[in-house]
Amino acid sequence: MAVTEIFNVDNVKVGDLELNDNLFAVPVNPHIIHEIVRMQRAARRAGTACTKTRTEVRGGGKKPWKQKGTGRARAGTRTSPLWRGGGVVFGPKPRDYSFKLPKKVKKLGLRMALSSRFEDKLVLVLDNFKIEEIKTKKFIGVMNTLKIENALIVIPERDDHLERSSRNVQGFKVIPTAGLNVYDILLHKHIILLQPCIGQLEERLLS
Repeated sequence: MAVTEIFNVDNVKVGDLELNDNLFAVPVNPHIIHEIVRMQRAARRAGTACTKTRTEVRGGGKKPWKQKGTGRARAGTRTSPLWRGGGVVFGPKPRDYSFKLPKKVKKLGLRMALSSRFEDKLVLVLDNFKIEEIKTKKFIGVMNTLKIENALIVIPERDDHLERSSRNVQGFKVIPTAGLNVYDILLHKHIILLQPCIGQLEERLLS
């Protein structure tokens, strides 16, 4: 098992922690990571683009001019796609872009993303991270002490003070263990894990 150091918010080492190799030492398959990111991004697409076909455009009930004798081409409706203001041929319609992947694949992809960051020595484990009041300045001070400019901070459960203190600081995101995902891991350089999160991740991803 790999061993990592545990620090406090003052960047002082307070202990060591053994990490499960099935969680932090998994060989990375880029194809699986790609598919999971594609799934997450597809699920976020609104899919609300909509155009009107010739049957939905207003008007078109009356023949614009008689069939013969005008010298013009034949026309049966003003909603023709050939006309300005007419319907659209094969235009976009509201649709759902999302698709699903097996749960085992999603769990494996998350373990791979964690393993990749750990292999690059970009995972930091903290014993605790509490902010008694909503104070952005205090959050920035802790990050400066830890010498981290971009990170995904994973906490055991929702912490309103910490989340609101960090939300206006560019490059940082606070997320509970239950919401940890591949896309957010890849968007941030470092991962800051609170010590209780390790057990939660093992229970979630290795069960």
